[in-house]
Amino acid sequence: MEEQKIIIVDDHKIFRKGLRFLLEDMEGINVIAEAEDGKKFLNLLEISTPDIVLLDINMPKMNGIEAAIEAMRFHPKLKIIVLSMHGEEQYYDKMVEAGVKGFLLKNSDVDELSAALQTVALGGSYFSQELLVGILNKRKEQKKPSEIVNFTDRELEVLQLICKGFNNNKIADTLFISIRTVERHRANLLSKTNCTNSIAMVMFAVKHNIIEI
Repeated sequence: MEEQKIIIVDDHKIFRKGLRFLLEDMEGINVIAEAEDGKKFLNLLEISTPDIVLLDINMPKMNGIEAAIEAMRFHPKLKIIVLSMHGEEQYYDKMVEAGVKGFLLKNSDVDELSAALQTVALGGSYFSQELLVGILNKRKEQKKPSEIVNFTDRELEVLQLICKGFNNNKIADTLFISIRTVERHRANLLSKTNCTNSIAMVMFAVKHNIIEI
């Protein structure tokens, strides 16, 4: 993985400094800036070009949702990983619509932080499994997959692995199929769920009780 330039956006200084300390100990990671609210983050984007942004949701002056929407409007290729806590699930749909690439719990360990950064850096999407479990526990819709979309058995297997954060190579190895076949299944899943990216598809699967975590 090539060196990734990171900006941390969070209103808690101690958390930012702690996260920076962890990141700077990782190979291939370069923290180029920090911001304490959404407005300062947007100002940073005028002079800095990060590869990945670690973005808090609840902040003063401008929250993470507004900041993500504005940032993606002018920098559509920017990769944003949302830093979340339990209880903030109501904001996820708007963050997904804004085009974020991942959701990570603030209390995640170093290994999961590293996995999220690597996955997103390589063009994938990352969703904390603990967050998915929390959403599943609170779900209200209990429709079966067949009542939502007519998936094939193989498509459901691929969807399950996507929700676990597997990339195309790992899905191909796990299911003993070619990468091209995985790409075809992924394209079919996006079309059938009317989603534009993997994160939106994960949210769809969770909301409709299609996956098991």
